[in-house]
Amino acid sequence: MHDTLYRYAIIGTGLPWKEEGHTGFGMAHVHWRAFRSTERVALVALCDVIPERMEIFQQRHEVTVQTFTDYRAMLAEVQPEIVSICTWPHLHAEMTIAAAEAGVRVIHCEKPMALTWADCKRMQSAADAHGALLSFNHQRRHIRLFQAVVEDLRQGVIGDLVCIEAECPNLFDWGTHWFDMMQYYNREEPIEWVMGQIDVRTEHRIFGALHEHQGLCHWKWANGVRGLMVTGEDMKIGCVHRITGTEGVIEVLSERKYRRMTAGDAGWQEFEVPQGDRDEHQGTAADVVRQLDEPGHISMLTVHNAIRHTEAIFAAYLSSRVRGRVDLPLSYEGNALVDMVEAGEISPA
Repeated sequence: MHDTLYRYAIIGTGLPWKEEGHTGFGMAHVHWRAFRSTERVALVALCDVIPERMEIFQQRHEVTVQTFTDYRAMLAEVQPEIVSICTWPHLHAEMTIAAAEAGVRVIHCEKPMALTWADCKRMQSAADAHGALLSFNHQRRHIRLFQAVVEDLRQGVIGDLVCIEAECPNLFDWGTHWFDMMQYYNREEPIEWVMGQIDVRTEHRIFGALHEHQGLCHWKWANGVRGLMVTGEDMKIGCVHRITGTEGVIEVLSERKYRRMTAGDAGWQEFEVPQGDRDEHQGTAADVVRQLDEPGHISMLTVHNAIRHTEAIFAAYLSSRVRGRVDLPLSYEGNALVDMVEAGEISPA
């Protein structure tokens, strides 16, 4: 039994989702409810460039803590052990690096990682250099349905994996979740190469980050399994994920329902998987905090998992630019989608 509570702080409180003036999902509020549920943390500080947002946060959650408009000042003065970073993607790298350099033991950052491949690598390098445990909020790994699908795969219910397909609105903001899930299905295998194509006929930004209007990404893992993701307009493939094996198929229909057909089945078998008493964010927080309670425990959301699929996203952008296959590891450190638009090579109609 652990008696001491870890000092916990949040950078970027924002406003609650659907609150007047909100600019996102209010993930800081979600993070705090989840970390509070572990009963292992004490909220000691908040940081936001707009003080009124921190006032609303404290009122909503009935807490009174120190507040800062400068995250570096907060890190130096409060010296938290755990920090949640809930800002827009272009801010993630510098905030994560600053937290690692300040000695924060656990850094839990919102996804996607950062806007360039170079910044993603800098984040991982800083965390590793300073012994920080860096994770990203790919909370769907803690949805019971996906864990049930992984259990089927590990038991060989559909034989050996052949191909994993997915549909989603975009490669970067939503796609980071599905790339992450596909890595989870395929035991975190390294990706060997990526071929991608993107269309930018409309201006599409999410939390300030440029996204494609429509996209296609095909890749091969080191174990020979192929991946395919279709995004944006006309993305529908008939299910959320389709996992094909040598002896059957699994189709994920939602975050609570999937179906399966194997060689001996007369038709589809459908399964509903309720989440249970602990939601995915609570599961994530427990997994992250456990790293401090049990040295040696590695979170499922570690940067070392996140960076593999993030590399594939940037490789897909580059593949579209060079009109060919991109072999990994990726040497191009920028963001080829942004570079193509800025160079006038592609542009909204």
